[in-house]
Amino acid sequence: MAEAAPHHPALPSGLLELCALLGAPRDSLRGPEQVAQRKGVKDLSSLDPEVLSVFVPPFVMKEDSQPAAVNCMTLAKNRKRSFRKKRERPRVELGKGVPGGPRGPDPEDVNIPNGVDLLALPQLCFPGGLCVASEPREDCVHFLVLTDVCGNRTYGVVAQYYRPLHDEYCFYNGKTHWEALGPGGGAAGCFVPFAVCVVSRFPYYNALKDCLSCLLTHLKFCKDFEVDNHIKDFAAKLSLIPSPPPGPLHLIFNMKPLQIVFPSRADPESPLIDLDLHLPLLCFRPEKVLQILTCLLTEQRIVFFSSSWALLTLVAECFMAYLHPLQWQHTFVPILSGQMLDFLMAPTSFLMGCHLDHFEEVSKEADGLILINIDNGNITYSNDEEVDVPDIPLLAAQTFIQRVQSLQLHHELELAHLCTSTDVNEGRASRRAWQQRLNCQIQQMTLQLLVSIFREVKNHLNYEHRVFNSEEFLKTRALGDQQFYKQVLDTYMFHAFLKARLSRRMDAFAQMDLHTQSEEDRINGMLLSPRRPTIEKMASRKSSTPHAAHRRMVVSMPNLQDIAVPELPPRNASLRKIQTTECGSSGAVLDMPPKSTHTFKIPEIHFPLVAQCVQAFYADCVAQLSKAIGSLTPENSVLLARYFYLRGLVRLMQGQLLGALLDFQSLYKTDVCVFPADLVQMTVESLSAPERTQAERTPELLRLISEVMDRPADAPKADDRVKNFELPKKHMQLDDFVKRVQESGIVKDTSVIHRLFEALTVGHQKQIDPETFKDFYNCWKEAEAEAQEVSLPLSVMEQLDKSECVYKLSRSVKTNRGVGKIAMTQKRLFLLTEGRPGYAEISTFRNIEDVRSTMATFLLLRIPTLKIKTASKKEVFEANLKTECDLWHLMVKEMWAGRKLADDHKDPQYVQQALTHILLMDAVVGTLQSPGAIYAASKLSYFDRMKNEMPMAVPKTTSETLKHKINPSAGETAPRAIDVLLYTPGHLDPAEKVEDAHPKLWCALNEGKVIVFDASSWTIHQHCFRVGASKLNCMVMAEQSQVWVGSEDSVIYIINVHSMSCNKQLTDHRASVTGLAVQDGLQAPSTVYSCSADGTVLAWNASSLQVTGRFQVRGGGLSAIRLHGGRLWCCTGDSILVVNMNGYPCQELKINGRFKETGTSFRGFQLMPEEQLWAACAGYPDVYVWSLQDLAQPPQRIHLEDCSEINCMIKVKKQIWVGATGLSQGQLKGKIYVMDAERRTVEKELLAHADTVKTLCSAEDRYVLSGAGREEGKIAIWKVE
Repeated sequence: MAEAAPHHPALPSGLLELCALLGAPRDSLRGPEQVAQRKGVKDLSSLDPEVLSVFVPPFVMKEDSQPAAVNCMTLAKNRKRSFRKKRERPRVELGKGVPGGPRGPDPEDVNIPNGVDLLALPQLCFPGGLCVASEPREDCVHFLVLTDVCGNRTYGVVAQYYRPLHDEYCFYNGKTHWEALGPGGGAAGCFVPFAVCVVSRFPYYNALKDCLSCLLTHLKFCKDFEVDNHIKDFAAKLSLIPSPPPGPLHLIFNMKPLQIVFPSRADPESPLIDLDLHLPLLCFRPEKVLQILTCLLTEQRIVFFSSSWALLTLVAECFMAYLHPLQWQHTFVPILSGQMLDFLMAPTSFLMGCHLDHFEEVSKEADGLILINIDNGNITYSNDEEVDVPDIPLLAAQTFIQRVQSLQLHHELELAHLCTSTDVNEGRASRRAWQQRLNCQIQQMTLQLLVSIFREVKNHLNYEHRVFNSEEFLKTRALGDQQFYKQVLDTYMFHAFLKARLSRRMDAFAQMDLHTQSEEDRINGMLLSPRRPTIEKMASRKSSTPHAAHRRMVVSMPNLQDIAVPELPPRNASLRKIQTTECGSSGAVLDMPPKSTHTFKIPEIHFPLVAQCVQAFYADCVAQLSKAIGSLTPENSVLLARYFYLRGLVRLMQGQLLGALLDFQSLYKTDVCVFPADLVQMTVESLSAPERTQAERTPELLRLISEVMDRPADAPKADDRVKNFELPKKHMQLDDFVKRVQESGIVKDTSVIHRLFEALTVGHQKQIDPETFKDFYNCWKEAEAEAQEVSLPLSVMEQLDKSECVYKLSRSVKTNRGVGKIAMTQKRLFLLTEGRPGYAEISTFRNIEDVRSTMATFLLLRIPTLKIKTASKKEVFEANLKTECDLWHLMVKEMWAGRKLADDHKDPQYVQQALTHILLMDAVVGTLQSPGAIYAASKLSYFDRMKNEMPMAVPKTTSETLKHKINPSAGETAPRAIDVLLYTPGHLDPAEKVEDAHPKLWCALNEGKVIVFDASSWTIHQHCFRVGASKLNCMVMAEQSQVWVGSEDSVIYIINVHSMSCNKQLTDHRASVTGLAVQDGLQAPSTVYSCSADGTVLAWNASSLQVTGRFQVRGGGLSAIRLHGGRLWCCTGDSILVVNMNGYPCQELKINGRFKETGTSFRGFQLMPEEQLWAACAGYPDVYVWSLQDLAQPPQRIHLEDCSEINCMIKVKKQIWVGATGLSQGQLKGKIYVMDAERRTVEKELLAHADTVKTLCSAEDRYVLSGAGREEGKIAIWKVE
């Protein structure tokens, strides 16, 4: 086994970076010894600590069969170790082990990890100074955060302990000194402090504290010259323990007497949490916690104080966790020693920590600091000056306080009814489980706070141009909250947060935002028109008027902690969990229980630490991991991935590089999220020539190697800067104008902006000057602001639907139904009567029959009047709108036309687009304020002009069959083609939440984008997530829990329908995946067949994702496969090949000379139970039908009228639906032909889309869904007869 591993590199994700022993040099101890002997003084002088020994992995060197004698570096004895006085690096001496031991490595072989400054380490390990004590003291622990010049952090845990000075075995660097200090014996009553510091790349505060506690039980009773060996063995153990990959698997290691747990992070984006997150909630009132969070969010200069060095780091780290996924971007030094206090003079933002003894000194000497006393829970300012720290938004604060009060923070109350555990590890496990649940609740609570503060930021982002309109965002904030937002918006932290939003990162914030999104927000995500407050929101504003008044009174007051908030329940005097049922659901912490976790026990490590022992340990690890892998079913893929990852790491350490690569390759099929791409690349590069040859003979490894080695070199980083919206300062041509309007957030649709450009440049040169743009922008924003202030009487709101919004309100006018203001919603016009406020309906847009602008004569005046005739009323509505008449005439006609188009095409987006048009008209008229303004605004009457110029009545058959249309490209700058559609029925699976069990429609757009709709309401269930970056060709559902997606990049992506995550990839194909087919087994797992353009067909076990069959279809060019009659039917372009399940050809249907279309290829085919084969050829408008009884017979040819090309076909019941491009009124449109499979005739011809029909799918044989090309980009839902 030793031969397999010629060397043992440091574990790639090992826990230990460095272990050091620190204390006072021997020479400096002689003084205190003599003082203690002669005078018996209690307070002995403080000494300068230094590093005595350093232990750095690896601990087994090249070709060693003996322990590495001293993997430690001994610093020169005669050199002073003051960080302040000397900054040169100490000379490194060759360490020696026990007498007679083998020689250690050269000093040059020992590398101190980056970020660990050995000169500063003694001060941090003894931050209060090193003082010899006259009596023994308790062992204590504190924690360090070390940052290198690149900002990378490492974490230290320091354990201090005291040893008496003996007269015989005097400890120094592992050497034995035999010195008689006098005839009377040793220095009785003289105890010297030492510190053991463990440095790791991972913040395992609790775990490493437990490890050091176990080590101290040995150090306190061993002989002085044995200390180095004990620490080296301890460090060697830690160096062999890997850090677990993100996910549900925690590692357990027996350190004797304790079982040490090393938890994993929840996911790759989450921080590693190994501390008690409720510590700040025990130290501070909730109001104070909010103040501290505000200080962090506004990036103040913050100093924590405590008499406990340990609490300084732990509390600071808790607040860092509270901010996740926001990250503190500035200096973070939770512990400053007395000699480092000058750091507090730094002018930039920072978070530091000092001992409470320095509080008065820091408070008087430094300016502009926030001083936070952990011990008494107070927050003050240095020099008693006020620092401008605003209050956190009040509504978010109130909810947070309620949630904190609902937490159970005291484990003792949980234990009161339980018997005392007699097993120390069992008791610790119980405490750990309780802490994990509490940590999860606190993380959810603080995340909900951040979401409530920043949720509406997304409404003011332009993703295409990476613009944030901060000015408009601030206008939407409550007056008393604006100071908070002004300060936060200027921080580095918020800027990084904006970058993540604009990159559409699905981090914890985005997931919580999606999870807590209201149905109204979900629907708004699909709307094109500008947002206005709904009637429901207006009603809620009215019902909360007293609270709103209270809010206006208190938001501007300083000192949030002093506000008595009436909505909160009284503070419970008991420490028991407060009952929050009467507080409403807003006060409860979101009920998201922690995910279940599993543990893997690391085998024992045997000493002496020679190469054979290390290899034996690795072999034990591999054996136990293999056993764990073998005991799991494929359904436990998430856990399997973690075992594969760990086994790959261990095999890497064994030198079994090919085995390690196979384990890492398995991550593609279990959970690609933890695939270590950089590590795999380094491993591939280190393969020897024979290993490389052997790897390239293994198909799985060949693909892995080609993927890793073909990874693009560091491409130039995309410009991810966030731009703040600014009004233009130069004249704009069309392209620049489009960009500016999109940046402003007014409209995104490029075609609408082109019409706006025409409107604003009527009669002028085709460019927009900055002044015109500014006027237009201000008109638009003023209209938005006015709409927010609209307040309707409750009696009026009762007449309207709760989803309606008031988009336009006229001035007060005289009508034939009284005096009042005309209001326009997306559904109707109504009169808001004056005097006694009331509601008088004018008409819904659907019922309008005619709209005219006329002149009414009154005395000698001619008054512009709007007349509206409705179907339900004989009386024509008349309103003397005067100067507003022409604009209202245009707006009402556009809405009327939009409503008609929406009804005809069953597409509500026409109404949304019409609303956008009429609001733009309003802004154009307000901008131009000239006689030609109405003519200019008429350029935006797009639907009205369409209705008049091209009266396109939707054919009756189409109208009766069409049920609804949805637009996956809503909110985009231009429509996107629908490449593939898949309908999945709802399943009440125990793994799903009830709302997730609805049927879903999966829609593949370009560049690997997938949008998921809830098929019960046709609202977006999951907004755009990525499945690779290439075009998607096919989708199927397998095992009721997986959606398989075949991509142009040759990968099959597997989406989990429960978690809505894509964390599995099948990479066995070498060319574009063009087809997928599922064979459902009655008991055994389903089999999925996939084909690729190079002619490869693979059979997969849908549960284990293993390839169960593989064959090659001759000729290649595979474009589709179907299962029928126990055989596979493969479309290879110019032929359809029938093969058995082993790939053996049975029949072949070729396009031969009997067809006129020689040289063409099959575009698609379907197989009917009636033993029929239906097929279409590329570029031709005919469908061919063969009898499966004899494929040699010529087919029946069915010509499709007004069809130019067939694109797709599906079978539904006894029908064939054909998606095509065809002529309608002289233009090419998307058409669907519904054909009777028995009579072989066209039953219906449906005018489906403005662009070609690209894809079709069936929904339980009740509906058919069609997807259009890029000109329209919509999905139509059709009823099946």
